[in-house]
Amino acid sequence: MNFELTPVGLADVATQKADVLIVLVPKDFKAGSGVVAGLIGAALKAGHFETKVGKLLPMYQAPGVASTRMVLVGCEDGAPRQVRQAVTAAIGAAKGPGVLQVWVCFGWKAPADLVACAVAAVADASYVYTTTKSKPEGRTVSTVSFGGVDKAAVQSAFDHAVATVHGVELAKEWANRPANHATPSMLADAAKALAKRPRIECEVMGPKKVAKLGMGSFMAVARGSEEELRFIVLRYQGAGKSQAPTVLIGKGITFDTGGISIKPAPEMDEMKFDMCGAASVLGVFRALADIQPAINVVGLIPSCENMPDGRAVKPGDVVTSMSGQTIEILNTDAEGRLILCDALTYAERFAPAAVIDIATLTGACVIALGGVRSGMFASSDSVAAQLLAAGEAAQDLCWRMPLDDDYAEGLKTNFADVANVAGRAAGSVTAAKFLQRFAGKYPWAHLDIAGTAWKGGAAKGATGRPVPLLLGYLLAEAARVGSGAVKPLTPRKRKSA
Repeated sequence: MNFELTPVGLADVATQKADVLIVLVPKDFKAGSGVVAGLIGAALKAGHFETKVGKLLPMYQAPGVASTRMVLVGCEDGAPRQVRQAVTAAIGAAKGPGVLQVWVCFGWKAPADLVACAVAAVADASYVYTTTKSKPEGRTVSTVSFGGVDKAAVQSAFDHAVATVHGVELAKEWANRPANHATPSMLADAAKALAKRPRIECEVMGPKKVAKLGMGSFMAVARGSEEELRFIVLRYQGAGKSQAPTVLIGKGITFDTGGISIKPAPEMDEMKFDMCGAASVLGVFRALADIQPAINVVGLIPSCENMPDGRAVKPGDVVTSMSGQTIEILNTDAEGRLILCDALTYAERFAPAAVIDIATLTGACVIALGGVRSGMFASSDSVAAQLLAAGEAAQDLCWRMPLDDDYAEGLKTNFADVANVAGRAAGSVTAAKFLQRFAGKYPWAHLDIAGTAWKGGAAKGATGRPVPLLLGYLLAEAARVGSGAVKPLTPRKRKSA
C-alpha cells in the first residue's frame, strides 16, 4: 500500500478522483466553502448524519464530487482514539472489490498525531494475510491519500507513521504464518533480508555457536525438536560508535506444544503466535531502516520450537544457563523465560543503555490485563516512564506491574539456584522476577504481550503490537540523546512491506 500526503483541503477535495472519499467530521464542524462542506452541512441540518464516533453516511456519486463514493464519518472531539475508531469504521464500510484508491480528508486542520493515527487505522483495517492461501484475494486498497492538513507541519509524523505501518505489517506477516512456514531458520532468513536495508547488519548462530557460548537453558528448550535453533543478532547503527545501544530481545518460539508438560489440544494452533516478540523486533528494524533515527539498536532473537520427543527436557531436569546459574525446570511449558534468560546474559556484552525483552510469556498476564494493555515490568523508573509515555502516544498501551522481591520466594528450590515457575498466583510477576535475575547489569524492562500480540476467534490474527510502542520509545530516546548522529542517508521511496 502506498501512502500520499497532500495539501488539498476540504474546500477542494471534491475535485479529487478516487474510488472512495472518506471525510472525518468533528462535532464542532463548521461548514465553509466547497461542495463537500455544503453536503456535510446539509446532512447535519436535516438530521441524516450525526458526529458520534463511527456514525456513517455513505453516498454514491454525490453531486459535484469526483470520487465514485463518499463516506462521511463522525469522530466527536477528534481525539486520537476517536479518530482511529472513525477511520476503522469508514474503511470497513468502504473496502471491497474495485476499491483501489482511497482519499481520507479531515474536516478540520488536523495536527500531526491525528494524521499518524489515521495512517495506522487505514493500514490495520485494510490488512489481509495472504501468504499461505491458494487463491489470495489480497488487499484491495493500493493507494491512500490524506488531505485537510498542513503538509509541512505533519510531514515528519506522516513519514514516521508510514514506516511504523511497514514495521507492523512485517511483524503481522511473520506472526500469522503457520509454524511450518515460519521455522527458526526461516525467521533467520527474514532477519538476513533486513540486512539489505540501510545501516542494518545481521548475524545468525546455529547450535554449535550457541553451545560454545554456554547457552544451556536455550539449548534445553530446543532439544525436543527436529528443527535446529537459531540465535539471531541484528544491529542498527544510527549514531556514533561511542553511543551505548538499546537492546531489544524478542522471544522466538516458532511453535509451543508445551513440551512434556503438553498443552491441551483446543486452540493449540494459536501457539504459532508464540514468536510474536521476535516478529515485533523484526518489525522495529524494518521501520528503523526507513526512519533512520540517531540511535544505536541491537536486536536479539533466540528462536526454536518447544516439542515433546524422546530428547526433550523433562520436568525436574536441571540445566545451566549462560550466566552460570542453574535452573530446575519444573514445567516445560514455561519455556520462554528459559530462552530469554540466556539472551539477557548475552546482552551484557553490548554495555547497553537499556534492555527491553518482548515476549508472549504468561497466560496470567492475559487474566490481569486482557487484550487492552501489555504488561510492563521494569527495574528502572526512567525506562518505565518512557515506555508508558510512548505507549500512550502511539495508542499501543502498556501498564506497569510490580517487581517486589517477595514475589521471588516461590522460585526457590532445593535442587538448583532457581526454579522456572512459582505456582499459579501472580504468574506474570513471578515470570518477570525469574528474568530479572539475569538482567542485573543494566536498566531493564520486560513486556508481556500474551494478551495483546494477537486476537482469537473470528478476528484471529496478529496485531503487530508492540511495534508502535517500541518505535515511539526509540525515537524519543534518539531525540533525548540528540548527539553523535551519523550523516543521514537519502530516504528511499516508501513502498508496502
